[in-house]
Amino acid sequence: MAPDFLSLNIEELTEYVRSMGWPAFRAKQIFDWLHKKHTVDVTAMKNLPGEIRECLKEGLYPMQELRCLTSKKDGTKKFLFGLRDGQAIETVFMPSNYGHSLCISSQAGCRMGCSFCASTIGGLVRNLTPGEMLGQVYEAVNRTGERVDSIVVMGTGEPLDNYDNLLKFLHLISAPEGYNLSLRSITVSSCGLVPKIRSLAEEGLPITFALSLHATTDEERKNLMPVAKSYSIKETLSACQYYFDRTHRRVTFEYSLVKGVNDSEAHAERLSGLLRPLKGHVNLIPINPIDERDFQRGSDESIRKFKFILEKNGINVTIRRSMGSDIDAACGQLRRKAGEELRS
Repeated sequence: MAPDFLSLNIEELTEYVRSMGWPAFRAKQIFDWLHKKHTVDVTAMKNLPGEIRECLKEGLYPMQELRCLTSKKDGTKKFLFGLRDGQAIETVFMPSNYGHSLCISSQAGCRMGCSFCASTIGGLVRNLTPGEMLGQVYEAVNRTGERVDSIVVMGTGEPLDNYDNLLKFLHLISAPEGYNLSLRSITVSSCGLVPKIRSLAEEGLPITFALSLHATTDEERKNLMPVAKSYSIKETLSACQYYFDRTHRRVTFEYSLVKGVNDSEAHAERLSGLLRPLKGHVNLIPINPIDERDFQRGSDESIRKFKFILEKNGINVTIRRSMGSDIDAACGQLRRKAGEELRS
């Protein structure tokens, strides 16, 4: 059985090529087709013998574009890609004059159960392979004709719940002989799997780590995020401090503002007290409502007031610009609705 070629690094691919009795230089040719030319179409690989192309065909799985929605507001594109086993994943391309960003998924579904997120409805189906994470990048490049300049692993799934595959993806996407994206241009977002945050810190990778915090007390966080039943805010922030100490990379704290739940002035003051010692950056996210939940977005005035209180307390803060709001760009919405249509 052929391996998943897109998930192999150059050393693994070279070892496979040699095991097949092919010249070692074929490994670089294959790697170039996959990671520089971004194609899994073996018919395009004219410099490879037919025997090799036939073998590659068995281990390359083209993603199928099931749907693509384009925002009329800002040009954001949301792709729904079909995988070889019938699962679907979301990928969001966000254009900008300062470089194009891509939000990729790390799992099909999610088991974290965060109450404000559509991704977790239906639970976890399976982890994505490194090749399936890479495939989202390459498909976006091919379909938009633009280079992806930064990546956020913040789509469907909990990246640290797919830890080994995530690490391999990071090494592959940054490989000098491949796409060669700087690790400093990659953000990995987690709801707070404390042991994995510490493990990631010890990898010493210069990526940006982002913690989904969303609450200022343990009880409030438990109501929003089941992971808080396993790890307290104190434990989680301690892991973030450890991450900073080991990597010297400032942690980003994501805070989704939910009207009447966590967006009061008292919440802003408590959040300031929690984060002031960590010298991180707060990314305020006005909630994007989903049909299955009653959560609502607060007024622009209340969001600005929350930001002002943080700034007054010396916290570095921005309000995330809402992109693709007219195309169900919040995590999980397109995948969930497509699944409902297929079942009906």
